Amino acid sequence: QVQLVEFGGGLVQAGGSLRLSCEASGSIFSINVMGWYRQAPGKQRELVAVSTSDGSTNYADSVKGRFTISRDGAKNTVYLQMNSLKPEDTAVYYCNAVLRRYTLSGYSEHWGQGTQVTVSS
Repeated sequence: QVQLVEFGGGLVQAGGSLRLSCEASGSIFSINVMGWYRQAPGKQRELVAVSTSDGSTNYADSVKGRFTISRDGAKNTVYLQMNSLKPEDTAVYYCNAVLRRYTLSGYSEHWGQGTQVTVSS
């Protein structure tokens, strides 16, 4: 069993900052990709930022220069530092991981339960 638990959502004024964290736990052999997605009301879930095991990162154009993703491999944790927040960043943010488990072959994808980020104008 694998579990992703997110922390750090909340309410912030425009221009403010928040830091999200997500810890993966369970029978994890290795994590290939960890990242963040978000879903605003009435919209599809979209990629925010991802980080691969080789250190590469990828960001949505809308957050480049404002958000920073980082990982702590020893803790199976991914962080999202969000600065200069805008009302349009309001959404439920989901942690995502693509990983290998001790008990199964191949890679599997897992999602956290989501954390609400609300940016007021």
